[in-house]
Amino acid sequence: MWRRAPRADDGPVTEIIAGPQLSLLEILALLGAVVLAVARWLPAAAREPAAVAAGSVFALCAVVLGVTGLRWQLLPVLAGGVLALPFAVAPLVRRRSGRPARRARWWVALPGTALCVVLTATGPAAAWAFPVPGFPEPTGRFAVGTRVVQWTDPDRPETATPEPEDRRTVVVQLWYPARESPEGTPGARYLGRTEQEARTVADALANYSGLPGFLIDGATRARSHAVVDAPVVGEGGRFPVVLFSPGLGGVRTQNTAWAEELASHGYVVAALDHPYDSAAVVLADGRTIGTENASTGDDDEDDRRAAETTRIRAADLSFVLTRLERLDRGEGDAALAGRLDTARAAVTGHSLGGGAALQAARQDRRFVAVINLDGYPRDPERLPFPQPVLALTQAVGPQTDERYIPRLTEVLKLSSATSYRLTVPGAAHLTFMDAPLYLPPVPALVGSLGRTGSPRVVAETTLAFLDATLRQKPGDLAGELSAHGDLTVHRPGGSG
Repeated sequence: MWRRAPRADDGPVTEIIAGPQLSLLEILALLGAVVLAVARWLPAAAREPAAVAAGSVFALCAVVLGVTGLRWQLLPVLAGGVLALPFAVAPLVRRRSGRPARRARWWVALPGTALCVVLTATGPAAAWAFPVPGFPEPTGRFAVGTRVVQWTDPDRPETATPEPEDRRTVVVQLWYPARESPEGTPGARYLGRTEQEARTVADALANYSGLPGFLIDGATRARSHAVVDAPVVGEGGRFPVVLFSPGLGGVRTQNTAWAEELASHGYVVAALDHPYDSAAVVLADGRTIGTENASTGDDDEDDRRAAETTRIRAADLSFVLTRLERLDRGEGDAALAGRLDTARAAVTGHSLGGGAALQAARQDRRFVAVINLDGYPRDPERLPFPQPVLALTQAVGPQTDERYIPRLTEVLKLSSATSYRLTVPGAAHLTFMDAPLYLPPVPALVGSLGRTGSPRVVAETTLAFLDATLRQKPGDLAGELSAHGDLTVHRPGGSG
């Protein structure tokens, strides 16, 4: 079952229950508000005990939630309960004070009841539309560990700043096969190492997307399945490595579900934050670097900037592979020494990161395979390259850049290895990242594959490709891929 496993540090207040996406306290507050709203319509014998019990439960839950942390999705529930409370309790107070109880006439009470019920129902609807992400349980045989490192390239100046001494720095998150952690060990926080970093990144992502920050507040509360700094598993030998570059404005954690799935199957995934490009990069010294990428409204200038950003990202990917080679030799952190098979390295990316992955592979032959998740190729040099490519794309629609598929096809034909383009039915551009886990399931936004289907199709197709290209696993790769959509195979010397 694909759900969020309870974590020990969540506690009973914030543990999210699968389905309604509400905690136990939130559900009790919701039920209390509903009973208060309809108490006037209950039989006389049940009216008083129901109102007293519901009012007590509602008030207690509201106070506890206010102290422990109230989600914005519950505000309509509280509003509905607060509006209904005086009308449900007033007749009881009058009766107990010896005065005759009065009830509003039905034609007056009915609109009020309807308003309270509608307000209350808005809460679970909002929690369903903008949930705390429920990360899929990894299906591989390994538990998953994660750690964050920061590396500076002494040979490359940081071109985004005027300081001549600045050198290019990247933040990298690693997911790797790990030993089983003790039961109850909390999983890694999503979006950041700390709550503050997670909120900084979430606010930056919302601002970059033009959304109010509170809408994706659920992402800051989420925890994944990987355990921070868990010991590397003792078995499994040396693990192939997979580097990942996020989309324009994206962040290193944006494909956490995918990274954890790969790591559980014996891969080490290294995802990059690209400073001055990612929405927010929090450095080890606490500084936060925001993005400097913004549309100018001039298509030619935007294309030029995208090509330059892609070039820098491609260099970042090559630099990180070099650092992983050094890590494998025991330089720096020794935890992964001797466990990284950098001779079997794939480079991957989403959107602009997919274009960067293609460019990195064509410039750096240490990469032996490429995965492009719906990314436009930006490399100005149309030169042959030896690596096989898997390109996952959404269906072409009216909003698709008419240059995209012809340009992608041209690049795939330049590979001297068999390459694949898989058009996934029902996919949108955000299908290929974690967005379907915490954004409303609107097909135009995140596709129509659903919150479980989106991560599953990306994981299954990319794992099949990586197993075939990095591990030389025998089998019918084309057959496995074609089960998930419309497959075009580009064979060397063929037309595809």
